[in-house]
Amino acid sequence: MRKYLLAFAIVIFAISGAFADLRDDYDVVIAGAGTGGCAAAIQASSMGMRVLLVESSSSIGGQAIAAGVCTMDDLSLQESGIYLEFMNRIRDYYSRRGKSIGTCYWDSISKAFEPHVGAKILRDMLTANANSPDILLKSEIIAVNVQASRVNSVLVKTPNELRNITCKILIDATEYGDILPLTGAEYRAGNASPDAMIQNITWVAILRKYPDGIPENLRPKKSLPNYDFAKWNYENYLTRDGADFSGYPITLPVNFVTYNAYRGLPDSFSTGNYDSDSQTRSEIMKTCVNLGNEFPGKYLWRGRMGLPVAYLEDRNLRARIERDALIQTLHFVYYIQNELHENWSVDTNEYHDLPHAAEDLPPEWQEIARHMPPIPYVRESRRIIAEHVLTTQELFENSLSYRDGNKNDEIQDAIAIGCYAFDLHGGNTDLDMEADLGERVEYAISHKPRGNFQVPLSILIPKKIDGLIAAEKNLSMSRLAAGALRLQPITMMTGQAAGALAALSVMNAKQPREISALQVQRELLDSGVDLSLCMYSDVPKSHRYYTSIQIANLYRLIEPLEYPDLQSYNISDVSNDNPKVVGVFGVEQVISGDDMLKMMERAEKITGKKISLYTNENTTRGQAVDLVVRAMEKIEKE
Repeated sequence: MRKYLLAFAIVIFAISGAFADLRDDYDVVIAGAGTGGCAAAIQASSMGMRVLLVESSSSIGGQAIAAGVCTMDDLSLQESGIYLEFMNRIRDYYSRRGKSIGTCYWDSISKAFEPHVGAKILRDMLTANANSPDILLKSEIIAVNVQASRVNSVLVKTPNELRNITCKILIDATEYGDILPLTGAEYRAGNASPDAMIQNITWVAILRKYPDGIPENLRPKKSLPNYDFAKWNYENYLTRDGADFSGYPITLPVNFVTYNAYRGLPDSFSTGNYDSDSQTRSEIMKTCVNLGNEFPGKYLWRGRMGLPVAYLEDRNLRARIERDALIQTLHFVYYIQNELHENWSVDTNEYHDLPHAAEDLPPEWQEIARHMPPIPYVRESRRIIAEHVLTTQELFENSLSYRDGNKNDEIQDAIAIGCYAFDLHGGNTDLDMEADLGERVEYAISHKPRGNFQVPLSILIPKKIDGLIAAEKNLSMSRLAAGALRLQPITMMTGQAAGALAALSVMNAKQPREISALQVQRELLDSGVDLSLCMYSDVPKSHRYYTSIQIANLYRLIEPLEYPDLQSYNISDVSNDNPKVVGVFGVEQVISGDDMLKMMERAEKITGKKISLYTNENTTRGQAVDLVVRAMEKIEKE
């Protein structure tokens, strides 16, 4: 039936004209221009793919930019690939202006930027080469043509018309996983039960200080309905005589200076410099409102924490919830102006389009709302069901690699490295967990990663539908595992992997599930992505065998001369410097015949093919690893 409806729609709208600047077919179509979608587009286009990026909002950057969560939730301190390039450009931008980016989380080692700066840098990265992707904003994929369990084409709705576009690969990088139900792919929403609860959303605001007084158009005269309850809510988080930040756990309510330093942002439009350390945090001029304004938060949803899973499935309910979430944050603007008497309001240097959720607000509030982010911060989406589902147990064990006396427990098909707690904002009771995956809410503590962890390639590929890849928060994982994989740095890195997988699929005329992890890993490593949890003092990144030795770690091809050994640590402590895991490989030492034989036997077991290599008495361990890895890659390409 879907196929016939799609065909009918195309006929009906064929007379509306054609896009002058779009193709009728693309190698890769990406739904969602968030952190994951943009990274996928950058990677795939750099590999020669014709890419179309379709975004429903008026801005690129998703949760990190369009939703205003531009304080990076990055506890790994391990940047690589596209994420590293993005952050280096951010650092360079502010460094040239004499400003720090360490303005949030009460610690100057943090990372933050302004939305307009992040958007400019991300767009520059998207258009850096002649083969840049085509980008459609305020547009949406509303139907997917699937034939013989394979994605064939998509129907794109723009503000002006509909158009059918064929593609070889479709990537769902939307904030909600909205493409998955259009394809017929199996997916989870919440714990898959009808009464499931998912995480709160937040409609963030970017506020700045107006030292000479708030402009009249930015100071509403009358509160919005239900303000009294909102006032009670905010009094639990922020008061004039609230506590200073003095460490974790946080004492609530906090004072205004402490509140601003939680999500403080640099300010390109003010003189001077500040960071989030206690000495200068009182000078912060700009902040992100993302504390106390979760929805429903303390309001609850029919007596339960979180939102109903219907938020993902029912567009009408979604619209009503998002309107309420926006109003809840607008209440905050009124609260700080009228209860705290602070000269702060929305920053008019940022967003300029009125969000759909604000269209029926009074005119004076629309003047405020047009400078709000165009979309809310959505913490939880639909998640594909793949052959493999990532759980907290796997991430916990993986994070202990090389720590507390443990050795190599790396994930063989790793395509990204992250580091975050299993953080759920609502929907966090045992009733909300997936019993079939053995998950319990207590695992948020007992299974919390003890260091960096890896993300497997297998969770990007749906079980039954070909031509489809998941990115952003739409991967095959439990809700608790998703709590650690939903943040901006890791979604950017998994997005890059999705782009590499899509490009290799097109280049080799194979389905994503037919592309070996080794091929994707080589492409990512050559693009500057780190994949192994282990570093060696004698193999710096500049070493000619660095990439092959990373692969050797993943596939356990050979034992190093000396394993690293670090203690596990509390990854929730933002001030922890998470030292690198460093061992000694012995890269320049001559390899023994026994080690060479074991390495070839391991490679044969992995590839299923005979490997015959010859070495001499001078062959080093580094040379031998490179020979074996190259032989494995040649086999995988055949």
